[in-house]
Amino acid sequence: MTDEGRHGAAAIPQAKQSAVAELAEKLGRMRSAVLSDYRGLSVAQLETLRASLRAAGVEYLVLKNTLARRAGEQAGFGEFNPQLVGPTAIAISYEDVSAPARLLIEYARVNRRAEMVRGGIAEGQILTPSEVRRLADLPSREVLMAQLLGVLEAPLAQLASLLEAPGRALVGLLEAQAEALGGAVT
Repeated sequence: MTDEGRHGAAAIPQAKQSAVAELAEKLGRMRSAVLSDYRGLSVAQLETLRASLRAAGVEYLVLKNTLARRAGEQAGFGEFNPQLVGPTAIAISYEDVSAPARLLIEYARVNRRAEMVRGGIAEGQILTPSEVRRLADLPSREVLMAQLLGVLEAPLAQLASLLEAPGRALVGLLEAQAEALGGAVT
């Protein structure tokens, strides 16, 4: 009998221990994750949702709540457990923090499933459903990078224009002087 068995908890079969360890590892290296209720989705709808998430680099897993609770505790997200009620799936992103929230909120909106999103985790912080909605409103990483590039580029363009202005003024002055003297500027 294992130590767990002696303390009243049921022994976990090796396959389930592996599943818990794998999920804990994924939770440990993720940037964000969003829990959702998949009740009422047909197999086709679930596959469509999975495909859209996969295209954005987001993994979508259907969870057994008991195993997910154990994995969450192993990964340091024990406070995540109250959100693990009923049929649960998790969308995990290892790169773009807002991608799972953005895609699941959009899917819920389009399919009129307002209560689909239960909560989430972003950068180690537990999120309520309303916080997940706010996270979904953030632009994607690519859009943020483009905005940052635009902000950085504007002052450089202004500086180049300012540095070029005296040269333009000098050329204009020389052209005016040449015309005044009756010569053509070539």
